[in-house]
Amino acid sequence: MSAAPPLTPPAAAPAFTPYQRFATGLLTLLQFAVILDFMIMSPLGAMIMPAMGMTAQQFGLVVSAYAFSAGLSGLLTAGFADRFDRKRLLLFFYGGFLLGTLWCGLATSFESLLLARIVTGLFGGVIGSIVMAIAADIFEPALRGRVMGLLQGGFAASQVLGLPFGLFLATRWDWHAPFLALVGFGVVGGLLIAWRMKPVDAHLKLKNDRSAFAHLVHTVAQRRHLHAFLITALLTTGGFMIMPFASAFSVHNVGIDLEHLPIVYLVTGISTIFVAPFVGRLTDRFGPLPVFYTGSAITITMVAIYTRLGPSPLIALIVINVVMFAGIFSRMVPWQVIVTGIPAPEQRGAFTAINAALQQLAGGLAALVSGHIVVIAADGRLEHFPWVGNVLIGTTLLVCVLIGPLARQQAARADTKR
Repeated sequence: MSAAPPLTPPAAAPAFTPYQRFATGLLTLLQFAVILDFMIMSPLGAMIMPAMGMTAQQFGLVVSAYAFSAGLSGLLTAGFADRFDRKRLLLFFYGGFLLGTLWCGLATSFESLLLARIVTGLFGGVIGSIVMAIAADIFEPALRGRVMGLLQGGFAASQVLGLPFGLFLATRWDWHAPFLALVGFGVVGGLLIAWRMKPVDAHLKLKNDRSAFAHLVHTVAQRRHLHAFLITALLTTGGFMIMPFASAFSVHNVGIDLEHLPIVYLVTGISTIFVAPFVGRLTDRFGPLPVFYTGSAITITMVAIYTRLGPSPLIALIVINVVMFAGIFSRMVPWQVIVTGIPAPEQRGAFTAINAALQQLAGGLAALVSGHIVVIAADGRLEHFPWVGNVLIGTTLLVCVLIGPLARQQAARADTKR
């Protein structure tokens, strides 16, 4: 018997219903807010470090604090994640996330900002996993490539709309302003969830009589779940090592003026708004693996170039960023399609919570290690930055080896259920 093609989609994918279109838009809005809250720390790094007299190690700790607290929160809530209506769970954590973001906007010292990031991570770090569980519950597998592409478009929108506007507010007033503006924007998303989102509770009708701890252990113990968790951790490591110092690298190593930095994020984000949904459609058409391998090849090439850049024109940095992020999204979208289809519906909440927790913990560790690898020279230049790029290249190559067997196992399981 010949092996089935990995995760091959049906010939004609069904269309979204009106409610599915609304739900996609709402979940993308939440992704925009949560991702922007985390991503804004990187471009603001060039302002926050001198304003608070932070070292690279301290700033790496502030970035990783969010990730560590988010990881801990995900592990603590995983056992209970499938015992509640996912809409109610989302509202609870989203409310806490907005309070944490408000605290960031009011922080006046390294210590207060560190505590604020911890609180924000405790709540915000779980939201992504709930969003992914809701998306998998609402959308059938044949639609998930397009959905994940649109959700990842929330990342792009945070660059196109959020980061440039946040940087404008920060340069117009100070670095606190973007966080305060995000709270005002985020309240709109919370009201829409409460008003228009339907309950997401079909998983509550499935048999699950284990205790919270037993449910957690049973989810972790499955071999295919552990395989997926390892891939998630590896994919996260390299990106979290590069991201915290991207703005400082662009300013001090590449020679881009701080006033021109928003242009880099703006153009990159605009391109990604088109790339992410396109990658989602390609994933639905050709399957996740070919798209993932292509994205990995692009990522490896562009990271090797980017982390070794010296003084360069603005246009060169923009082109490199655009192509590099196209490669990164060509990894992210197909992996999200694969990983959301791995757990059974009654384990989806716990699985996505653990997966997000490991992602945050791996990212937090990577950011912390990166803060000790990268050295800020007397003139502000970052030294040893290519080393963190080599880590991303190595982890990407390892994931390319690991992802194939997992995707083929999932395809075989799906084939036997038909």
